[in-house]
Amino acid sequence: MGSPETATSLPVILLHRPPELDSSPIIPRLKDFYRVIDPHEESDSDPSAQTLFRSVRLLLCLARPPVTSDVLDRYPSLELVIATSAGIDHIDLAECRRRGIKVTGNAGVFSDDVADYAVGLLIDVLRRVSEADRFLRAGLWPVKGEFPLGSRVGGKRVGIVGLGSIGMRVSKRLEAFGCVVAYKSRKINPNVSYPYYADILELASWSDILILSCSSTKETYHIVDKGVMKALGKKGIIINIGRGALIDEEELVRMLSSGEIGGAGLDVFENEPEVPKQLFEMENVVLSPHRAVLTPESFAELQKVIMHNLEAFFSNKPLMGELDIE
Repeated sequence: MGSPETATSLPVILLHRPPELDSSPIIPRLKDFYRVIDPHEESDSDPSAQTLFRSVRLLLCLARPPVTSDVLDRYPSLELVIATSAGIDHIDLAECRRRGIKVTGNAGVFSDDVADYAVGLLIDVLRRVSEADRFLRAGLWPVKGEFPLGSRVGGKRVGIVGLGSIGMRVSKRLEAFGCVVAYKSRKINPNVSYPYYADILELASWSDILILSCSSTKETYHIVDKGVMKALGKKGIIINIGRGALIDEEELVRMLSSGEIGGAGLDVFENEPEVPKQLFEMENVVLSPHRAVLTPESFAELQKVIMHNLEAFFSNKPLMGELDIE
């Protein structure tokens, strides 16, 4: 990208972050090539800062702070929002579309890692890996004898809710295990031969396992409710690597407790970082603190995408991962 310029001549980018995220490894790198403006560090009474806010053209969104119409009102010259998280439900895409603001995502850098994690959770629940680990560490093998059997992965019918970049990678991995895949998405994917279910109740009735990898929207809020869980059945398993709000969490806890559903592997929750305490006591549940997307490798790839899109924007070149919000 060439040598750094003087601070006053550098292209300006606006940093949009939650207050608690006060550092990121990418920020020092950004400051070599851009003037980074952070509203959390600027005085609201400074006229020069307000002028700069009104003229800034690019917003870099670190983590998941909301990008609402009120936020966009403060920066009327915005032309591009660069999102860096796995999901984009924190961004008002309709408002961006109305204002003619482009939005870029992560260009799929997290997809392989999330797909690996989904399969890992599934294997863990079926084969009872974490449960067996606890059993052994507690010294129960000599006392109680043989540990209960887990269930085979191969041959299971897996319903995937959301056959996007992540869902497709999950399906390919599970095919290699000998699983049978069907799916529900916003629309039929003409490039796959998996059975498509428009009704999630029908998909759940068919499935042994339901994997959630769709976006969190008004339409998908509590898409897995009591009815879906009952359709999945007493041996059914839910894996959620999407968003916590996809599941009626209170109902999930109740049905797991009563044995109306077989088990769950959960990386996300409705009120993070709070997790229902009842889940901690359940041996048929594997829990993870929202870490499916994060590996050093995916973070390094994300930084490359960010730097590419910054340079591309200021040199009027094609962007990576631009979202179709028309």
